[in-house]
Amino acid sequence: MQFTALARAATLTVLAGAALSAQAVGFTQGDVTMDINGTVNGFYMNREDTVTTKATGAEAKATNSMVSNGLLPGWLNFVATTKVADQDIKVHFGFAPGIVNNSTVVGLPDGAAGNTPGAYSQIDTRNIYFRIGNESWGHLKFGRDIGLFGQDVILSDMTLIGVGGTTNAAMPFNTTFGMIGHGYMYTGFQPQISYDTPKVDGLQASVGIFQPSKYAGDETKTPALQASAGYSWAGSAPGKVWAGVVHQSTSCSGGSGNCSSEPFTAQGYELGIKAGMNGLEGMLYGFKAKGLGLSTIGAQFLGGSDGAGNRTDSKGYLAQVTYKLGDTKLGVNYGRNTDEDGATAAVFGGPKNVRKSFTLGVYHTLNKYITLVGEFNHEKQDNDVTESKVRTLSVGGVVFF
Repeated sequence: MQFTALARAATLTVLAGAALSAQAVGFTQGDVTMDINGTVNGFYMNREDTVTTKATGAEAKATNSMVSNGLLPGWLNFVATTKVADQDIKVHFGFAPGIVNNSTVVGLPDGAAGNTPGAYSQIDTRNIYFRIGNESWGHLKFGRDIGLFGQDVILSDMTLIGVGGTTNAAMPFNTTFGMIGHGYMYTGFQPQISYDTPKVDGLQASVGIFQPSKYAGDETKTPALQASAGYSWAGSAPGKVWAGVVHQSTSCSGGSGNCSSEPFTAQGYELGIKAGMNGLEGMLYGFKAKGLGLSTIGAQFLGGSDGAGNRTDSKGYLAQVTYKLGDTKLGVNYGRNTDEDGATAAVFGGPKNVRKSFTLGVYHTLNKYITLVGEFNHEKQDNDVTESKVRTLSVGGVVFF
């Protein structure tokens, strides 16, 4: 057994945030080291959903309970590393299955008894890439891994090892949404060729080209572009400040007016900071986007315009405070996303949609492998047609190895 640095985009950051010192299985054959590590979680959730129709005042209420994954799915990572001359080489395969099967008949697989095949028990291949480089000139990555825009905020979200919000995750589902759609947009795991600079006195930047999303028009002549930069510091109050951008355009092969949806350019900007002292840590984050998508849903490029090229304006912020007391971390966060114009009216029935949420969480480190979690989350969505409130109480645990 040996300590293993997990993938930056996945469980390593989670382990660090949980203050765990998990061990992975590792072995060496020749000059190649193979590490196997992962995580599994399960939560009981009780969810109350109340929707009020503004025009009539009619109220509909539903209460559900379930056993499911939290914001993280399960994760199994195979990481091979070696060094040739002065070049470090890394290969990473990461598989992320969920624990949920939505069969209405116990014992039958997903897809039986009228269920949609593969909708719940699928295995999500999130990481498949290789990386080459060293500490003097940086690293190049080729393959599929976490995006740059929106990466730092989700990896700093305390609900990453818990449940957070459940509004956008139909119950049951392989994952919940944490604070996605309530303070930030989901970064996603995306095909990319990206470059990380060397870290110089705490300063490091990343830039990459990404598989473009064909969200309008019928052509994607150029790739999506993402970049981020951050400065980290140590000392009695360690922390980090970061910024990121995302940009992509689509086009129409027959010229404007010849496509079923008019092409447009999408972009987003973000800024975040976090710092801590004596067990207390705070984080502030904000973003603004135009044409990037409906941020209250949380997925990039979904609902970026009204089809005629009129772009959706999106913005949001997240504030979070945690306090570590022995083996237990207490936390509270609050986030809000707002979408206006563009596709907002078509989806939500009006020119503006606001979604906000707060979470109270308790995260107890039982041992170096297992963390027990309890959370209460309250979400509210408000637009011209409806006002909805979702309250979720969740208890469960997560293991890292």
